[in-house]
Amino acid sequence: MDLSELSDFSTTSHQHHTWARTFHSYPERYIKPRTPEELQKVIKLARRCRRRITVVGCGHSPSDLTCTSSWLVNLDHFGEILDINKKTNVVVMQAGIRLHDLCLKLKEQGLAMPNLGSIDHQSIAGAIGTATHGSSTRHGILSQSVLALKTMLANGRTVSCSAEQNGDLFRAALVSLGAIGIITEVTFQAVPAFDIEWSQSLHPLEEIIADWEKDLWTQKEFTRVWWLPYMKRCIKWRADKTDKPHQPPEANWWGGRIGFHTYHILLYCAQWVPSILPYLEKFVINVQYAFKDGAGSTAVQEGRTGLLMNCMYSQFVNEWAIPLEKGPEAITRLSSWLNGDEKASGIPFSSKGLYVHAPIEVRVCDTSSTQPRPYLDNTMPDGPTLYLNATLYRPYNRDPPCRERYYEAFEWLMKKLGGRPHWAKNFSTVTREEMHMMYSEMGDWVRIRNEMDPEGMFVGDWHRRLLLPEDKGKPNMQLEERKLNSRPATGGGQDWFGYIPGKNLSPQGSEESFEMMHGVEAEKSVMFNNAQYDDEEEL
Repeated sequence: MDLSELSDFSTTSHQHHTWARTFHSYPERYIKPRTPEELQKVIKLARRCRRRITVVGCGHSPSDLTCTSSWLVNLDHFGEILDINKKTNVVVMQAGIRLHDLCLKLKEQGLAMPNLGSIDHQSIAGAIGTATHGSSTRHGILSQSVLALKTMLANGRTVSCSAEQNGDLFRAALVSLGAIGIITEVTFQAVPAFDIEWSQSLHPLEEIIADWEKDLWTQKEFTRVWWLPYMKRCIKWRADKTDKPHQPPEANWWGGRIGFHTYHILLYCAQWVPSILPYLEKFVINVQYAFKDGAGSTAVQEGRTGLLMNCMYSQFVNEWAIPLEKGPEAITRLSSWLNGDEKASGIPFSSKGLYVHAPIEVRVCDTSSTQPRPYLDNTMPDGPTLYLNATLYRPYNRDPPCRERYYEAFEWLMKKLGGRPHWAKNFSTVTREEMHMMYSEMGDWVRIRNEMDPEGMFVGDWHRRLLLPEDKGKPNMQLEERKLNSRPATGGGQDWFGYIPGKNLSPQGSEESFEMMHGVEAEKSVMFNNAQYDDEEEL
């Protein structure tokens, strides 16, 4: 067995980047296996060649979670529905299927996913593996609908798990963050296909806060809010299932090509003159709503399309989960801070001269009654969860000047309110120690992860930085990849380069520079082209 066996379904010239182009990396090998047998061959060769494996779908996460200089595996060929039980609506699918394709195939069978997030580009494995959620107190994270998984481990074996079978592995793999193995099959509880009637309208922030504990989040099945911090207004979006005839959304300037590019150019201008952002917020809302509270629009669409939204431009996304009842305090304090009243906000950072993008997205979720809960489920275990999403656009892939200070203050407040960051987003001030304090069962997840993959074939710098205990001196996982360095990328974002001790993966880096940075003595004698292992013994 040698690398030539991968030539039919791999390349050595792939350039990987996140959807938002926040990070770029250059994998030594980009692999798209077509069958489980080919995937198993990839894992065997990775062990023989002493390589880490990272799995990626659409790369929608704007963090460096999917960055690697080693082997990058894409499962787009694993996109088939394998079985549908018409009596129970239980669907078995390959884990690489994108949500958009899944929803279309379910529609052909009169079925649907019970809930969706803002987009449907992700693979089902990626969506559940990062705790993706929609916006409804009647639904939890997407993992809530997963009944069973099949995962190919670092030894090449495929293991099945569910609540009844290998329950600990199931709880760990439901939000695996790509660090346990490669999910190959998902058994999912679908629901009958449905349409929704939605409406959105403009309201004063005070009205939203006043309705918070009344019926704001419970009157309709699906609800989300976009908060405009400088205008102190909100766009309220709500939807229920319906049998009414389809009614498409009204066309508007904002949703057209001219509006898209006009707003993009104005955001770019704000890079140099940030103080125009409050006026830009007012301009956009004036175009869409004419400043009239209660003004809005409505439509009737399929649930699979009506629940989605347009993410528009490259962006940083910093989203946190906090208890729903703490929402009014969080919004009131952040509103005071953004509008210059630092004393009322209680946030110990200056907001002078800082201007941010709108809107701030407000969504909800409730997985508190779901059993078993994933070990790394970031929703609240004892009640509904509020998600606050401090999005910052990157016009023409340029980072906004307010990012560091804004996110430092935002994350400080979220921590004070008992929050947890969304796994796939751009949180920046959380330490490993804080993460372990947030999750009482983090030790169980780490234990199971290490049992399934003791050499760290699926471990990267992101995992070590935030989840795994610090290993002082020589790394204790032979295949674990560490960050070597990074640099500004041409066109914006960061170029990311990784390193496995003893194996120089990045042409731009060197073993010597890694040793100087990290004090690690490289195992120079262990190189992929002469490593010898007994395949049968490893399996």
